[in-house]
Amino acid sequence: MRNINWKPILVSRPLLALPPERVIHPEWALCWFLLVLPTLVGCRLAAEGQNAQGVRLFEQGRWEPAVDQFQRASVNDPKNADAIYNLAAVHHHRARTLKNRSEFDQAEEQYRRCLRINPNHVDAHRALTVLLAATERVELAEQHLRRWAAQSPELSDARVELARFYEERQEPEQATRFLQEAIAIDQSNARAWAALGRLRERSGDRNQALANYQRGYALDPTQTPLAQRIAALSSGARGPAGEGRTRLVDVERTPAPEGQRR
Repeated sequence: MRNINWKPILVSRPLLALPPERVIHPEWALCWFLLVLPTLVGCRLAAEGQNAQGVRLFEQGRWEPAVDQFQRASVNDPKNADAIYNLAAVHHHRARTLKNRSEFDQAEEQYRRCLRINPNHVDAHRALTVLLAATERVELAEQHLRRWAAQSPELSDARVELARFYEERQEPEQATRFLQEAIAIDQSNARAWAALGRLRERSGDRNQALANYQRGYALDPTQTPLAQRIAALSSGARGPAGEGRTRLVDVERTPAPEGQRR
């Protein structure tokens, strides 16, 4: 569903009956602002609530009602990139579940729409990369991430996503290089430290992995899987080096099938 271009209609007569010299008095502009502001705020609050409700419905496997909520949110607030991302994510899940190319196309369209609104929406970049790779366009996925990194040289998250791309392609040297670039840009990027720790652990460098994990966890204590890896390495236990990450709608985790867990 496309955005609605909302334009407030103030009056049907000539604009505020401007005097002959066409001087706009500041108090008139203030009155207009005070009249319109509550409507704008109300729409945005409604969109936030609808978006949150959509995520809850999605997690319950109720995909159609979730889509409806995300569409309503994007109508109430056409600049709400999160709602549009979530709409794309539902199409993406349906595409993978139903093996439906048209659903992949709709998901891609909505991811790109999200990125037109917010060019640095990390989740949308990641999900679009996953989609491109899944539809046998791996080179295009790589180009997409590299273009994003080039266009946002100040953004460490772009390098983190490039690192993740190369890690999944079994190219740890490339992944490590981009993570080091990410940390050089922003030493407070908890995801970069966690990802670097994961690479170190997989390479057998458990001491360095533990240090990286501890740095990442200190920056973001909400990373529960990271705390588990720290505990495991500290006790000498071994196990899979996973990744902790919170999304809006998690495009890489399969929820309950549609219609279940109502």
